[in-house]
Amino acid sequence: MSPATRALVATTAIQIAVSLAALTLPAIAPVVARDLGVPASMVGTYISLLYLGAATAALAAGGLVLRLGAIRLSQWALLLCAGGLLVGLTPLLAVVAAAALLIGLGYGPITPASSHVLARTTPPERRALTFSIKQTGVPAGTALAGIVVPPLAVAFGWQVGVAAVAVARALLALAVQPLRAELDADRDPQARLSAAALIAALRLVLATPPLRTLAAVSFVFAGMQMCTSSFVVAYLAEEVGLSLVTAGLGLTAASVAGVGARIFWGAVADRWMSPRATLALLGALMAVFAWTAAGFSAAWPLPLLLAACAALGATAIGWNGVYLAEVAHVAAPGQAGLATLFFTYVGVVFCPFLFGVLQRASGSYALAFAIAGGVCAATAVSLLVRQKVRARPL
Repeated sequence: MSPATRALVATTAIQIAVSLAALTLPAIAPVVARDLGVPASMVGTYISLLYLGAATAALAAGGLVLRLGAIRLSQWALLLCAGGLLVGLTPLLAVVAAAALLIGLGYGPITPASSHVLARTTPPERRALTFSIKQTGVPAGTALAGIVVPPLAVAFGWQVGVAAVAVARALLALAVQPLRAELDADRDPQARLSAAALIAALRLVLATPPLRTLAAVSFVFAGMQMCTSSFVVAYLAEEVGLSLVTAGLGLTAASVAGVGARIFWGAVADRWMSPRATLALLGALMAVFAWTAAGFSAAWPLPLLLAACAALGATAIGWNGVYLAEVAHVAAPGQAGLATLFFTYVGVVFCPFLFGVLQRASGSYALAFAIAGGVCAATAVSLLVRQKVRARPL
């Protein structure tokens, strides 16, 4: 196995692990919410807190990757996720909120760390596809959350399911240790952590039109992705009327489709369309399938519901690798890429929170999905208006 392949396998496995940790509680939101005495839509606030921690950690990750090495930083991140899951076993609202922040601190460094490794080992002509393959770890982890955690919660109680996920994160942190010498060979123990550099990077993103556009797009698309992953179980269980385990299949369908779609869209962006044009197409399709989800009802046959969830997942979860490849192309080496990623996490902080507020105010997940689809459509139109779309030659 070549160094590039080892790097891809390791970073993908770590991405799966932290994504599963982030979506463990949302996958059983109705059960956990009942014990906490809050509405299931409060999962949006949980996700917002988690990604507040992730955004903070992502900004600090640049210097930490250089100083500790990408694999060492990833090991610490896995342990933070495990610790956060264990802290969240206490059915007290304030403790669960603190657990969300802790998991977020573990989640945030993973994309910068893995991007650092892959940027060093991947040829430019395979960059979008390679980043997309690694990013399949996000929907793959989410799919595992939908498959594994609800049955564990039903059979043994939700605390047992969460504890099992935590232990698995700690074991993976040990398992990747043999790769550290090779993949962390470029680390610099003397690298300094500079808050001024991070602030300068944020200013650069806001002052540079291509980076500013990417930041805005990622804000919206990341928000749509996490609203899909966070609320589909509660929507299907509470509003459509499915059982918890069957509703979990909707999350799995969306996530599995997202795995294949990330590879597909990465290949499209490498071979047939520019990444910007691909992102515009994805935004339009997100809108269409979000509006489709807004029409869910108990009258729909289960296979049709799952197919619609898969279609939404293929777009709302399928965009990330194309975006990361475009950031790697546009951003100069240094902190600009991390600063752009910060806006991605900010989208995940605000959008699920607003989605949950809208659902509680209206009593309708369907209305919230319809409005989210409208925002995605406006983003796609903005991309098309600002840049002439040209297909790459075959």
